[in-house]
Amino acid sequence: MKKLFLISACIFTVLAITLSVLPFDTLAFLPIGLAIVFGLLLLKKSEGQQKKLPKILLSICVLCSVFVLGKTLLIKDEVAKDTQFEKEKIETKQEAKKELEEIEGLE
Repeated sequence: MKKLFLISACIFTVLAITLSVLPFDTLAFLPIGLAIVFGLLLLKKSEGQQKKLPKILLSICVLCSVFVLGKTLLIKDEVAKDTQFEKEKIETKQEAKKELEEIEGLE
């Protein structure tokens, strides 16, 4: 049972690190939570000198959760309006209308 907790905690910790670095926002909290749960279960099952790895995994998960929370709260995603593109789009429509009027005038 202890090996299952160890493997699960390691897998979910790696997933937590990966998802916290990638732009998945709060989706990273799912593997972080699972890694913390399995890490706590592993810490409870371990004795003496074997408690070092669960503590490391738990600290990594806490750091990942702080990183994701900070990234979510502090970084604002803004969409800037591209005025140059809007002008070009309007000019293209006007040119297309003129070309159609010229074609109609030739017929």
